[in-house]
Amino acid sequence: QVRLVESGGGLVQAGGSLRLSCAASGSFFSINVMGWYRQAPRNQRELVAAMTRGGAISYSDLVEGRFTISRDIAKNTVYLQMNSLKPEDTAVYYCNAVGPGFGSWGQGTQVTVSS
Repeated sequence: QVRLVESGGGLVQAGGSLRLSCAASGSFFSINVMGWYRQAPRNQRELVAAMTRGGAISYSDLVEGRFTISRDIAKNTVYLQMNSLKPEDTAVYYCNAVGPGFGSWGQGTQVTVSS
């Protein structure tokens, strides 16, 4: 199993930037895919960005070109750099990890973008 802890959310004006971090405890190398999801009020949770163990990356069309997912294997941490933020990016952002026989979620971190 892997435990995930997010940090880095907050309040930012439209056009600003934030960087989210997701620290994984446990066996980082057992993880096949790590991703960032978000859930706005009254909306379903949606995938924002994901990275496979091999480094393949995918983004939601809504954030492509503005958000960047990256990782630091030495620190067992995945990041989400969010630039050119828009009010519609406001949501709780969750980190997710999937591996053989498990799927783990972090507790979430609130991102609020003011217009």
